[in-house]
Order: sequence, then structure tokens, then C-alpha cells
Amino acid sequence: MRRALVILLAAAVLLLLAVLFEEKISRKMPDLAVYWTAAVRARAAEPLYRIEDQHYQHKYLPAFAIFAIPLGLVPLAAAKATWFVVTVALIAALVTLSLGLLPDRRKPAWVLVTLTLLAMAKFYGHEIVLGQVNALLGVLVLFALAALRRGRETRAGLLIALAIVVKPYAVIFLPWLAARRRLQSLTAAALGFVGALALPAVVYGVRGNIDEHRAWWRTVTHSTPPNLRNLDNVSVAGMYAKWLGVGTGATALTVVTLALLGAVAVSIFMRRRAVTAPDGLEGSLLLTLIPLCSPQGWDYVFLLSTPAIMYVLNYEDRLPPLLRAAVGLALVTIGLTLYDVMGRSAYASFMSLSIITVCFFIVIASLWSLRARSAA
Repeated sequence: MRRALVILLAAAVLLLLAVLFEEKISRKMPDLAVYWTAAVRARAAEPLYRIEDQHYQHKYLPAFAIFAIPLGLVPLAAAKATWFVVTVALIAALVTLSLGLLPDRRKPAWVLVTLTLLAMAKFYGHEIVLGQVNALLGVLVLFALAALRRGRETRAGLLIALAIVVKPYAVIFLPWLAARRRLQSLTAAALGFVGALALPAVVYGVRGNIDEHRAWWRTVTHSTPPNLRNLDNVSVAGMYAKWLGVGTGATALTVVTLALLGAVAVSIFMRRRAVTAPDGLEGSLLLTLIPLCSPQGWDYVFLLSTPAIMYVLNYEDRLPPLLRAAVGLALVTIGLTLYDVMGRSAYASFMSLSIITVCFFIVIASLWSLRARSAA
């Protein structure tokens, strides 16, 4: 009977996903279309970065397009259907790995998973609709953290290198690996990254590879300023640009705030000897910093904060009362501020104030408090 119920439940979930994809998602996934186009171009050794692509320019490393070549071997519709299923599985893995990252579980698993899903569901949904790869980035990093826990430093370094190929944001982990003073993981990550930079030469030749990397840099740097005041930009730079306008004042405050966030990360790292398994919380912090530090940090990139949210929920009883109340309010705000519920006008006003960014500052403060109290 139990086996039959499991089979029926699995069939019902698959049917629901199929209907959801066909009715709501199959005609969307614009970011996946960007990856698919880059894969097709890479297979033909054509230029990846083109001004005529406008908002949907390819902004990832050339190696990403090389790795994506198999995606371009099938029609776009088939690629969308495949990536939809893969993304759902990746999100499930992201939540599961975040749960397993906790050094000790102070609350039932179903409570932690349910509350995390409630807080982060809108980011997961946005990831699926866009056809993004942030969930893949998060899963690779969490596998790397799990490898570090088991002492498999080389594997962890290679996974970090692969995460950088998926999204260059993951380069934030290289200084952390260096600070850990484990030569194996740092060497593996560095060599893996260098190999990824050299890989496109197989298709484009050495000179063509250099040209593609130059084109990538131009695309990334030139497309950043116009996006700072976009409502969905949750970066520190975007927050100040929306509050003050793009200018020297906003730039100065951005630099100061990023320096403070860096100081928080260093402070947490310096206290790592007070806990038995420090890598999990530190990795969770770095994942949360990615959308804040990147000038093109879009709101859905906060799905990378899944392990940080899991940490805060698990250890919330170890937080001081005022911070516990603040993080509770922050998580409710994150989870319930939905476009479909608030409506266009209210949601636009909410995002223009960068309240989501402030909420994740509170999450980071909670992580710092947990380490300061030697709780995690």
C-alpha cells in the first residue's frame, strides 16, 4: 500500500509539473534561450557576445558556452523542457544539501524545509520561469562544502572551479580557500579555473579565445551601469543607485558598505576555531554575499541564500531576542512580498526601496551573531 501511494504521489507530481510547464513556462525561459544561442554559436565557432542581442546578451565566460554545446544539439523547445526538469531537481537538491550542511539539527527536518520553502519560494519560481542556472551554481558549491567536510580538498577545489564557469560570481570563494590554508583545494580550484579559461581555444584557437574573453569583459562592464536602477537589482550598488541616483555619492557608499560586509566575513572567519564545523556557515555567508556584491545582482539570485536561511532557522533560539525578532520579520517580508499578491504599483514601490536587500543584511547579521556566540 505504501509503495502504491508513493507511486501515485510521484505520478501526480510529474503530471502537475508537466501541466505547469506547458501552460505557464514553455513560452518563457528567456535566459535559457540565451544559453542555447551561445551553445549553437560556440559549436560553430561564431562570436558569442553581440550588441544586437541587446538585453539578452550572453554575459558568461566563453567556457560556459563550450560546456553548453550539448544543449544546442536539440531544438530550443526540447532544451526548455529538459532544463525545466533539471532545475526542479536542482532546487530540491539545493534544499536537501542545505539541510545536510547543518552541523547539528535543532529542529525537525520538515519544519526547516517548510519554513525555508515559504521564505524562498518566489526566488525558486523566478529561477524556473527564467530558465536560470543559479540553482546549479548553488548545488555545485554545496557539494564542494560537503567534500570539504569529508576532507576531500581536491574535489572541493574542482567543484568551485566548475561553479566559477557556471557563473563568475563564485570567484568569491577563491580568497576563502586561500585563507583556509589548504593547498590542495586552492590549487585544484586555481588549475581548474585556468583550464576553463583555456578550454575555448579548442574551438576558437588561441587568438580567438583571447578575443572572446575581451568581448566578454566589454559586455559585462558596459551593461552594468544601465541596470543599477532596475527594480529587480538587489545589489548594494543598486540599492544606493535607487536611493540616491547613479553618482559619486552612491559609489562611495557602495564601497564603504562592501568594505563593511567584507569585515563581517573576516570577523566570522577569524572565529572559526571556536566551532567544530566552520565551513558550512562561512560558505552560506559567501553565497548570500554574491547578489549583494555583484552590480548585476538580481533578486532571484538570492536563492543562493538557501543554506543561510536554513542556518538561521535552525539556530534562531541562539540569537539575541531583538535580532531574533528582526530576522523573523525579515523572513516574513522576503516570503510574502509577491508580485501577484501586491500588484504592479505596490510591488514596484517596494522594490524601489530595496527592502529585500536590507532584509538580507539582517540575515547576515544573524550569521555573524551565531558565530560570535560559537553556535555554528
